[in-house]
Amino acid sequence: MGTDARWWHSLPDGRIQCDLCPRDCRLHEGQRGMCFVRKMEGGRMVLTTYGRSSGFCVDPVEKKPLNQFYPGTRILSFGTAGCNLACKFCQNWDISKSKEMDRLMDAAAPEAIADAAIRLDCKSVAFTYNDPVIFAEYAMDIADACHARGVQAVAVTAGYMHDAPRRAFYEKMDAANVDLKAFTDDFYYRACGGRLQPVLDTLEYLVKETRVWTEITTLLIPGKNDSDEELQAECKWIRQHLGPDVPLHFTAFHPDWKMTDIGPTPPATLTRAREIARLAGLRYVYTGNVHDEEGGSSYCPTCENAVVVRDWYEIRSYRLTDEGACGHCGGMLAGRYQKFGKPFGPKRIPVRLSAAA
Repeated sequence: MGTDARWWHSLPDGRIQCDLCPRDCRLHEGQRGMCFVRKMEGGRMVLTTYGRSSGFCVDPVEKKPLNQFYPGTRILSFGTAGCNLACKFCQNWDISKSKEMDRLMDAAAPEAIADAAIRLDCKSVAFTYNDPVIFAEYAMDIADACHARGVQAVAVTAGYMHDAPRRAFYEKMDAANVDLKAFTDDFYYRACGGRLQPVLDTLEYLVKETRVWTEITTLLIPGKNDSDEELQAECKWIRQHLGPDVPLHFTAFHPDWKMTDIGPTPPATLTRAREIARLAGLRYVYTGNVHDEEGGSSYCPTCENAVVVRDWYEIRSYRLTDEGACGHCGGMLAGRYQKFGKPFGPKRIPVRLSAAA
């Protein structure tokens, strides 16, 4: 049995239509949507994965990646199963493409997750590994439980959803990292089974209409979405529509799922992309999934000195005040900051919720 879901309506032929994302799945009794977790059951729509997780880890927040959202802090990461996109290069395909509900090992009530975050000294909880859009009701309830305990809620998402659920969902979120998978509709259609425009709509909504701290990630796949022309178009759009202060992460691809015939992204590609973005006027541009201290570090846009020096997820130097002012010149950096303590470091610690006490 599933938990009652939101964002659907009945059709004249007896089916129901899911109104959560642009797929608009139309379902017969007993049928699941493309995400596999939203189902018609007893004439209504249910979420079959509510209260069930594929596993938990304590991560550095930089792994999400979020470089300007309480740097150095711990984040409790978890996901469920399924996805509403079909990316051929998915790097969490064993979870996002799973149709096996027995993968969901941990029973996880929203309050239990919030309590575990406190016990594990986590500043935030991240909905990640698979897209929280498809388990939005569950994620929103967890966010409420987290906020009641002073814990932040973070969505790691492809941003593929309709306007009404988008507004309800992000009312509960404190930060988001949105995967902008490419900057052509053809790539979205052929490689992801989706469309580009809904993702751009999500980004504009987040930056212009909410207080959700937003960062963007583009995974660069050799020969697929890494041309100078496409990168220039993406960066120009970000600068014009979102402004110069939204951090952009270019991350390295490795062969996976249905795209094993393409080699890993050369580090030089990431460096080139970062330079294109900086020339386009973006102030905070990062490289990821590689050892690159220059590309992983944060720089003051006023004096251009490094204020957070990173190698991969490890913080080696921190020169910001508690409010996010540069320790060199006093200029302010965009983001969310607090008193900086000992950084969590690059490690990743799997945990069982039942053992978190």
